[in-house]
Amino acid sequence: MDVREATSADAEGIRRVASASLEATYADALGEDVVAEAVDEWYRNGRLADRLDDESVQFLVAADDGDVVAFSESELDGDAAAAIEWLHVHPDHRERGLGVELLERTEAELLERGANRIEGRVIAANQSGNEFYQDHGYVRTGARTLSVAGSDHTENLYVKLPESEDPTLIEPRETAEGTLYVAFDERERGSKAPFYSAYRTEDRNDRFGFYCANCESVDTSMDSMGRVECANCGNKRRATRWDSAYL
Repeated sequence: MDVREATSADAEGIRRVASASLEATYADALGEDVVAEAVDEWYRNGRLADRLDDESVQFLVAADDGDVVAFSESELDGDAAAAIEWLHVHPDHRERGLGVELLERTEAELLERGANRIEGRVIAANQSGNEFYQDHGYVRTGARTLSVAGSDHTENLYVKLPESEDPTLIEPRETAEGTLYVAFDERERGSKAPFYSAYRTEDRNDRFGFYCANCESVDTSMDSMGRVECANCGNKRRATRWDSAYL
């Protein structure tokens, strides 16, 4: 098995693996039409080519006799956090340890590129995906509600820190609203810098809103569609994998 960086020649293999893996994993929970349309949106030629060329994005593939049978898609953010967007193994090649091998190689590459923590997000309905992260040193630190094709689903956030037994990162910050506790392990990607969840109490029982890392302001708002914007500097929440499509 050859695990290596993806090239443009791997595009068709990546699409094939993504389609088969997403259908096997999410069709029951989300519907076959939703999965098919999502694959078409995320892995269409133009977008996939852009992702493969983007220096902040890391694509690794596992090839068996030259055929792509698994891949990981990760992204480094400006604050040195890395997010594993997808790790897919074709259903015909599961139970062979490919996922573990690919995960370990992905983590090593991200840490070498300067990541100080690695995040993973999995829809709660994907039980095996949640167990996969839990079994390999990731700790669930939060959750958010996704609206996918008109239905709400819970997406769990997992974080892994190198050489650390405590993956939670919450620190007090003095703001215009007084002392708030910023959870640096609950991150949303922004157009200028990340947004982090902010709480009134260190135990995270009293949610305040979002803290903008670009200008260190908590003057932020979220609309009914989940769009977050900082009124102070104009930083906006970037679309994530599920809501970047038509979903």
